[in-house]
Formats: sequence, structure tokens, C-alpha cells
Amino acid sequence: MTSRPADSIPAAHPALRIDKLLWFLRFARNRVMARKLAEQGHVRMNGRRIERGHVRVRAGDILTIPQGQQVHVVRIIALPERRSSAMQAQSCYEILQTGN
Repeated sequence: MTSRPADSIPAAHPALRIDKLLWFLRFARNRVMARKLAEQGHVRMNGRRIERGHVRVRAGDILTIPQGQQVHVVRIIALPERRSSAMQAQSCYEILQTGN
């Protein structure tokens, strides 16, 4: 299997590292906490356990994210370009379920 240079990744399907996404969407207070959340296996993407901070997330993916006593199930609608206000962050995902 050959690796592809970053230039050859199709722009039609943009992706973002899961640790950056968790930070941008304000599920973690900082990037280090976001990376630890992902690497400790607490986050699931499309039903599969994530154990790496570099896993790529695309629009349409479903994430299961524990936060305190709650578990959030969200569908990614759009990928944010940077960390911004909470209101803008919430416009990038749809809450499917919140509960224990």
C-alpha cells in the first residue's frame, strides 16, 4: 500500500483531525485535552472506538462524545475552519441524542 502526498487528497471530501475538531467544536477546553479524550478511547466515530488523535473526520460522520455525566451523539454537518464562538461551533453539528 502506498501513501499519498497531502496534495493528492481530494478536495471534494475535506477532513479534519478529530482532536482539532473536538477543540474547535468546544467539546474540550484545549487541544491537549481533546487529544487525550480521543486517544483514551472515549470517543466513537460511526460506532467505532477512536484511539488516535489524528483520525480524520468528515461532514456526515456521527460522533459519540462523553462529557461529564452526559454522552452526546452528534452528526457533523460542516467542518469549522477555526475555533470560534460557541454559537458558531454549534452550527457545525446536529445533536442526535444527549443522555446518560
